[in-house]
Amino acid sequence: MPDFVLEPVGWVESTLVDRASAPRQGDEGAPEAWLVFDAQFAQALSDLRAGQEVLVLTWLDRARRDVLSVHPRDDETRPLTGVFSTRSADRPNPIGLHRVLILAVEGTRLKAASLEALDGTPILDVKPLLQAQTER
Repeated sequence: MPDFVLEPVGWVESTLVDRASAPRQGDEGAPEAWLVFDAQFAQALSDLRAGQEVLVLTWLDRARRDVLSVHPRDDETRPLTGVFSTRSADRPNPIGLHRVLILAVEGTRLKAASLEALDGTPILDVKPLLQAQTER
C-alpha cells in the first residue's frame, strides 16, 4: 500500500499530561481543553460557534502502533480483543475520535468541554455532527 502524509492543523492545550492518569473517554471526568489551530486555518474555523458539537480527530502521538489486541480497558480479567473492536489508543494508526462541545471561540482557538486528549496532541481535523435524517 502507498504511504501518505497527514499534516496536523493544530494541537491540544490541556491540563492532562500523563497518559496513565488521563480519563479514557471524555465523559469520564475529562477537563476542558483548548484546540489551537495554525493561523493558516482561520478561514476553515469561521463558521464554528460556541454551543456546537463537533468531532475532533487527533493523532495519538504517544500510542503504540504495534499493538493488535488488548484486554479492554486494561482489565486482565477481560479476554484479549482485537483493537479494531475497542477504543484503545494503541493501534496501527492511532487516530483519536472525540465528540466535544465547543464552549468558546477565540480567533483560532476553540475551548472544548470534556476532552480526554493529552496536552500537545496533534489535531488532524474537525467535523460537524450531522443531524439524523428525520431532523433535516
